[in-house]
Amino acid sequence: MADLPPPDGVPTATPPPASCHRHPNRSAGRRCTRCGQPACAQCLTQGPVGSICDECRRRARPAARQRARQWSAQRTDALTRALITVNVAVFAAMTLADPDTLRGSRTALHDDLGLFSGWVTDASDWYRFVSSGFIHFGIVHLGFNMFLLFQLGRMLESALGPVRFGLIYLAALLGGSAGALALQSGGLHGGASGAVFGLMGCAAVGFWQRGINPMNTGIGSLLLMNLLITFVVPGISIGGHLGGVVTGGLGALLLSRPTPRNGAPRQIWALGGLCCVAAVACVVIAST
Repeated sequence: MADLPPPDGVPTATPPPASCHRHPNRSAGRRCTRCGQPACAQCLTQGPVGSICDECRRRARPAARQRARQWSAQRTDALTRALITVNVAVFAAMTLADPDTLRGSRTALHDDLGLFSGWVTDASDWYRFVSSGFIHFGIVHLGFNMFLLFQLGRMLESALGPVRFGLIYLAALLGGSAGALALQSGGLHGGASGAVFGLMGCAAVGFWQRGINPMNTGIGSLLLMNLLITFVVPGISIGGHLGGVVTGGLGALLLSRPTPRNGAPRQIWALGGLCCVAAVACVVIAST
């Protein structure tokens, strides 16, 4: 039997519009370009080609571990931002506890967290070697250190990676504490400037190792200017700044000439050893 079209004037049955596979009471209008399911506008997401439904979008997402690696690769200054956040959070907490912190006055919390050789009497006080690097005397002190940390951290963390950058920062912080105890044991020391000077020293030595005169870059003039301020302006921890810049420079020397296969692990072990040496120096100097 032949399948003939209906005669003219006879209405044909129009198929009902497809409903959304998630919302049966809504008209779909379009279909997912991957699975073909009808979906309403709310259930479709614009893809590289066409629109895809939520189920296809979720199935196309990479695994959580892969997403974490991708996020880490994109955030080349994540540790720098974390360090700034911790410093600002500590300052905010100290200001809430005592508003005089904002004006740069010495408070009881500075005495509890700062570094002073007379207070490092036993192992229970050794936390001061690190905690002193996260307290600041006034908003200007905090702002200046965080600005330099942001500028230097973005440059060095992207070049070294977060692990090596973090070890350089910790070693410089401990080196600054050792220098402060060795050269100015009678005062109260605090601030991230020891670690920041270490980053400046690391960057300057890194340029020099690559055949670039640091004085032809912004790092050389920045380091000289801050060293001049260190010796001219009273109330600045000379030992902390010198200890930090020397330790940071040593860290840069340990990072030089990596081997192709196992250079990075060796560098990490070497920088970890530098942190241990700086910590031991803090303990020895504080105990004498």
